Amino acid sequence: MMMKTAKRVTAAVGLLAISATQSVWAALPTPVAPSTAPAAGDWIALIKGYIKDGGLVLGLAIAVIGFLWIAYLGFAKFNEARQGKAEWAEVGVLGIVGAIVLIFASFLLTEAAGVI
Repeated sequence: MMMKTAKRVTAAVGLLAISATQSVWAALPTPVAPSTAPAAGDWIALIKGYIKDGGLVLGLAIAVIGFLWIAYLGFAKFNEARQGKAEWAEVGVLGIVGAIVLIFASFLLTEAAGVI
């Protein structure tokens, strides 16, 4: 007798939860289509588009991390030069090499975005 009552209560709570979430689902915005704009109903192209957009975002995140890393190294080397632990020429070399690396990384990411 106790088990039947527990099952009924569980079922009632489940139905209440389902009915409560229906109104929440109605308020969700429509998802943004990927940049490739596939035809309606073409799920494979839709998934490929989302993967492409995800790859581009991942590449941009890696580029941002590279910029931050070079900036951190530049500030650290600048601080060492101010304290006399490094020469000012090292700061200049780091700036020039860091700029070349960042320009090259940006070029590669731009080319990769066109290939993807």
